[in-house]
Amino acid sequence: MPHLFSALRLRDVTLANRIGVSPMCQYSCLDGFANDWHFAHLAARAVGGAALVFTEAAAVSPEGRISPEDLGVWSEKHFEPLARIARFLDGQGAIAGIQLAHAGRKASVYRPWSGDGAAPEAEGGWRPVGPSAIRFGEGYATPEELSLERIAALQQAFATAASRAYAAGFRAIEIHAAHGYLAHQFLSPLSNRRADAYGGSFDNRTRFLCECVAAMRRTLPEKCPLFVRISATDWTEGGWDVDQSVELARRLKGLGVDAIDCSSGGNVENAKVPVGPGYQVPFAERIKREADIATAAVGMITAPAQADQIIRAGQADLVLLGRELLRDPYWPLRAARELGLPTPWPAQYLRAAPAGSPTRAPAHAID
Repeated sequence: MPHLFSALRLRDVTLANRIGVSPMCQYSCLDGFANDWHFAHLAARAVGGAALVFTEAAAVSPEGRISPEDLGVWSEKHFEPLARIARFLDGQGAIAGIQLAHAGRKASVYRPWSGDGAAPEAEGGWRPVGPSAIRFGEGYATPEELSLERIAALQQAFATAASRAYAAGFRAIEIHAAHGYLAHQFLSPLSNRRADAYGGSFDNRTRFLCECVAAMRRTLPEKCPLFVRISATDWTEGGWDVDQSVELARRLKGLGVDAIDCSSGGNVENAKVPVGPGYQVPFAERIKREADIATAAVGMITAPAQADQIIRAGQADLVLLGRELLRDPYWPLRAARELGLPTPWPAQYLRAAPAGSPTRAPAHAID
């Protein structure tokens, strides 16, 4: 029976265990470029034993950043510092993953510790875009509705970024279609009021994401797994819900998606979300069972026994941790000790490991 420290194979990629680092924005870039902070942040989680390490959301166009300080991948040059990070993660035995994103109507806002609401042009802001000219909420700018030509250009931007990411050493690619960002905005009837081929019916509202996925799959090698993060529900009547998420997952599987990263919410400003330990795990379980696709569980997963039970019970194939790995980058090593399950320790740290711990090979040199 699979457990938290059993291997997981997706296409030609094998994860050493079922623990991944969830994409977590750091709001620390200049002009979209990763820097030493990003290297230290992601490297520590790989040293700590996570098998899959995702970058934060990386914007495929300048106006796709959440804040002016967000990570970007809209040019070849943006991948130069990211390639260094990918090489180090690989040297620690982790799979380097990248989340490709566009914030849509939720773009051009202050980073959390600098202010609230829309960032003005004088402070690096811009006018956001979206499927419809409907703002997210108070303090947010009204977006410009995307034309068909700009939709096609953004889909190509996702595909180009995916190709560049793989060339830079990232071996798992995820498209961000959750938390009220652009792809999610197309999915939900609460944010998509279009009257053309990209709005109205379920087929039309899912068209943007499905076409993005198809374009990315065409440009990626067959051996590279493709993830999609979705919000399984808007937590609001009349919005996107789990029934639609199951059907979407079925379609995405047919387009070559390998795993659904199951989150929720983010598209409605004052949605009532029943937050609690493991509150989003049932979404991963239902989508896994009904769409017959691998899933990742996220959200308030903090205890090793809790994470292990999710895998043992077949509720998900992978757990992605966010805040818990900010608190403790070495959570996987601690979890293995508590569960009595082996996970390799870095050779450099072996003198601090429990007796009998297997050794991880020293990291590759970075050129």
